[in-house]
Amino acid sequence: MAEERWLVVGLGNPGPEYAGNRHNVGAMVVDELARRLGVTLGRAGGVLGRRPQAAAAEARLGVLPGGAPGPRVVLARPTTYMNVSGGPVAALATYYGAPPERVLVVHDELDIPFADVRLKVGGGEGGHNGLRDVSRALGTKDYVRVRVGVGRPPGRMDAADYVLRDFSATERKDLDWLLGRAADAVEAVVADGLDAAQLRFHTKA
Repeated sequence: MAEERWLVVGLGNPGPEYAGNRHNVGAMVVDELARRLGVTLGRAGGVLGRRPQAAAAEARLGVLPGGAPGPRVVLARPTTYMNVSGGPVAALATYYGAPPERVLVVHDELDIPFADVRLKVGGGEGGHNGLRDVSRALGTKDYVRVRVGVGRPPGRMDAADYVLRDFSATERKDLDWLLGRAADAVEAVVADGLDAAQLRFHTKA
């Protein structure tokens, strides 16, 4: 029997013009995980056909008690635009044999204050078009979400304009900390399970 894998996907838009946007914080978290695990995300052409629609890499997450290697994970970033993220996610899940309960999507969340991280399975997409497309492509909403808070737009600013802007200078001072905390949350879900991870990350110090 093949070893079970987790598929960890960070949502964002491709290209340098979007790299620092709030909407790309999910992709930033996956890049942080890749850095921690010492892997480089490469073009997933063999997985998704002749036209790669994602960058991906396999890794082991930590070490189990007794010294055995930790769970196997596939880290991925779709290279499509956010609104059509679902196709690459579904293709990767099929290729690697990851059922929805082992698909974890990291994304920006307007309804959570900046620098907070929340975890859940299923539920609505809150107007997030990337999540909506992932749910459509997987045929279910019952996958794990790591929700990275970016806060609400100020005043009457349109939400779409807000998430497609870079983090403010003030926010950037705490951005590395936030990316690290969200990466910790992903690791906790994979290693310890969702309930234990929620207890840890939803409890105020």
